[in-house]
Amino acid sequence: MKTLLAIDNLQTLLHTGSMPVRAVDGLSLTISAGETFALLGESGCGKSMTALSIMRLLPDVGEIIAGQVRINDIDILRLPETEMRKIRGKRISMIFQEPMLSLNPVMTIAEQIHEVLQQHLNLSHQATHARIQELLEQVGISDAPRRMHEYPFQFSGGMKQRAMIAMALAGEPELLIADEPTTALDVTIQAQVLDLMRQIQQRNHMSILLITHDLGVVAEMAQRVAVMYAGEIVEQATRNDFFDHPAHPYSRQLFASLPEKQKRDQALAVIQGNVPSLAQQFTGCRFVDRCNQALGVCRHSIPQWHSVTDGHQVRCHLYDQEHTHITNHFKTSSVTQPANHITFTIPTTSESTLLQVTDLKVHFPIRKGLFKRIVGHVKAVDGVSLTITTGKTLALVGESGCGKTTIGKSILQLIQPTAGSVRFKTQELVALKRSQLRQIRAQFQIIFQDPYSSLNPRMRVIEILQEGMDALNVGTTDPIDTSNPASTNSREKEIDALLQRVGLPADVKWRFPHEFSGGQRQRIAIARALAVNPKLLICDEPTSALDVSVQAQILNLLKSLQNNLGLAFLFITHNIAVVEYLADEVAVMYLGRIVERGVIDEVIGQPKHPYTQALLSSVPQIKPNPDRQIIHLKGDLPSPATPPSGCHFHPRCPQAMPICRKSYPSISTFSSTHTVQCYLYSQDKDSANYEH
Repeated sequence: MKTLLAIDNLQTLLHTGSMPVRAVDGLSLTISAGETFALLGESGCGKSMTALSIMRLLPDVGEIIAGQVRINDIDILRLPETEMRKIRGKRISMIFQEPMLSLNPVMTIAEQIHEVLQQHLNLSHQATHARIQELLEQVGISDAPRRMHEYPFQFSGGMKQRAMIAMALAGEPELLIADEPTTALDVTIQAQVLDLMRQIQQRNHMSILLITHDLGVVAEMAQRVAVMYAGEIVEQATRNDFFDHPAHPYSRQLFASLPEKQKRDQALAVIQGNVPSLAQQFTGCRFVDRCNQALGVCRHSIPQWHSVTDGHQVRCHLYDQEHTHITNHFKTSSVTQPANHITFTIPTTSESTLLQVTDLKVHFPIRKGLFKRIVGHVKAVDGVSLTITTGKTLALVGESGCGKTTIGKSILQLIQPTAGSVRFKTQELVALKRSQLRQIRAQFQIIFQDPYSSLNPRMRVIEILQEGMDALNVGTTDPIDTSNPASTNSREKEIDALLQRVGLPADVKWRFPHEFSGGQRQRIAIARALAVNPKLLICDEPTSALDVSVQAQILNLLKSLQNNLGLAFLFITHNIAVVEYLADEVAVMYLGRIVERGVIDEVIGQPKHPYTQALLSSVPQIKPNPDRQIIHLKGDLPSPATPPSGCHFHPRCPQAMPICRKSYPSISTFSSTHTVQCYLYSQDKDSANYEH
């Protein structure tokens, strides 16, 4: 197969401090025409910097000091910027990780695509207009003639990503670099975007460099895989070789970190520590401090490439000839077994209802005109009922915009419910005055999705943790002298113990949030919630932006805290693998209403609602399943301001019937715990006949 892109010994420096950061350090790879090549690894390993180096879009502090990047034998690193502009967008295009930050907010989508066409194609005004419309229709944006003149803020997350793809494809590139193209997307939109990329690739014989940390996406998309760690590639293989026999300890530990249903009663394997600083000269293996198979030679000798099989190479001392006996043991060891096997002991607690939500509604008024008259309502939550038991986890899943976060905030009374009941133990929260609510506020807390945004950047960790304790009069009241790190008192000892409980050393309490990694910041956010001794934690996508290794640490922590402290969780997420590992029960939400609920084995194992079936079918799978059929949903989530009549899901449902358009279905019961609202199941028959 003809080689399209060849990178040889690429070295990129970032001059950000006293020592330059070697973001990309001697990277070499080739991508063939029409091939999808996946670059896999944790955040901070240099994946995105590799992409920016190829595009020559480095920040001001970046510099390429060595290497070649050749596309069809043209070394683009040697081209002047005027020539590079003809390559960029035409022969090589890029989909950036965050479309909202990459799209110009003051230009319409049509104007932004027009810039690409104007730069690379000599089209008339009429032809340009037709081409923009064709591109948007090609990426699945309905009503393109109207929507092309809208601004990015008027598009949903999935539509913004599709607009980015349309812009990247406008010049008909030979190579598409996709940097985490589905990280922030729901599984249904993710499936649409991946399917779209596959279709366009087959139609145009385009190559794709897919940058991701999602092993499921790699398994579905890539023909070849490279694993990147600390600025260099440590393993390259075909997709089948990599998923059947991962060779490098880092690759194997990534697989062991994945949450699965089979691991529910045990702790996930964790890759200890963090990616090392790249502002140093390495004298040995870069993974040695985190490796569970490290040898003495790993610390003082840089590993070289070794062939595992034809087309499968690894950079690891375990494959040196002199370590043959170790290598043989290493190859036959289990891939997914944690280095330190820890089994969770599930406490035997008497189950009692901790939270009872009944017919909860949250409607936001729509105001228009000079006098701001109410002309309608956004029905974010429209009649939700749920129950959470002491010490148990209820997972709330669904697409973005369906109202999951609004439910969490309204339960805590951070958003005032329009109607309905929220009972915590025996206390009705909706009717409470602010002063009364404050007295019991410590018993229920929330962990937000983005810890960096929810932590005050001007406060030290000790001040962040003390703030909630002081506000709610929890524990001792001795003041802490934050100007004197050497001071100690009883409140400070409580904070030290709290930090140790979430896996952080006590001395980090004097640091600011920006001095921590993403996983460490999430631990601080969890510590802040635990500081007031709550009984219920609402976790709003707490692992969505984390690498699988850091995600494993947070999930282990949450499960350990639940077992030791008897906490109950409302876990809001769209990651089905996390749901299978952590949750006891699951509720599936669509457009402000719960459409199916039950214990985890019932809903995940035997989904009844067509929406639940579509969600589960869209989850990328690492292990190939020949019987798997992805259910593609039509269009996007309707607006909660104008929900469809009848069943809200009927415009997208592949099994919709005429009755679905007339009225909303009532509840069908399959067991004492499993219910669904769908006309596919008779509401008059007994539960024995519901399996049809």
